[in-house]
Amino acid sequence: MEVTLLEATEDPEDLVCKAARNDYSAEFVGGQSIEATMETVEGDTLEEKKETLIGHLLDHGHFGPFEHPQITFAIEGVSRSCMAQITRHRHVSFDVQSMRYVSFDDVDPADVRDGEMVVVPPSATDPEWVGRNQKQGAVDEADVERRAEIFRDTIEDAVESYQELLDLGMPPEDARFVLPIGTKVNIVMSMNARMLMHVADMRAAADAQWEIREMTEELLDIAGEWCPITFDHYEREMKNRKNRLAP
Repeated sequence: MEVTLLEATEDPEDLVCKAARNDYSAEFVGGQSIEATMETVEGDTLEEKKETLIGHLLDHGHFGPFEHPQITFAIEGVSRSCMAQITRHRHVSFDVQSMRYVSFDDVDPADVRDGEMVVVPPSATDPEWVGRNQKQGAVDEADVERRAEIFRDTIEDAVESYQELLDLGMPPEDARFVLPIGTKVNIVMSMNARMLMHVADMRAAADAQWEIREMTEELLDIAGEWCPITFDHYEREMKNRKNRLAP
């Protein structure tokens, strides 16, 4: 999996602060510098003033101003299972690699064993891995070896069958039905800062599935550089709270 920043609003926290100050300012923020907009906010420097205002907004549930900054990510190599989970967030915009028009007829089935084309979950090879809703804890090495063998043989058979169907003239949109839900897919998705916090509340939580949790943590790493005050406060004060942010 790889997560890349494609595009993002410049100076996003200036935008958040201007939007928030607009709600309570007699002056028109559209004609002001950020320094003038923040003049009456507590703090000795502009950075401190931003920290004061953004922290106040987040602590008091005033999330509207965070809907203005937008960010777009490109995500490579997540499973169709992960894709099905993230696309449930209907306030996020998605473009998903098509398996109708992109065929995988040049993939060597032997490479599937090394994670080519299909995501291999940790539980397929790690005897210490304990997942959500698992009925038992760690298993012995022999069981894990057998588990890995079954998983990879099944995947390899599916890829071979898919390619044979293509060779027999079946269109990719129909041949894809035999591919597993772990088949890798690329996604482009856009959202605002508020929605990213909502996604993180749901998908970076301890009870989230491991793959989407890893993906969301990478989103947050990028967001921490894009909106440092906002997501530093989110990580410190909000991430593990009981009540999750609504979309």
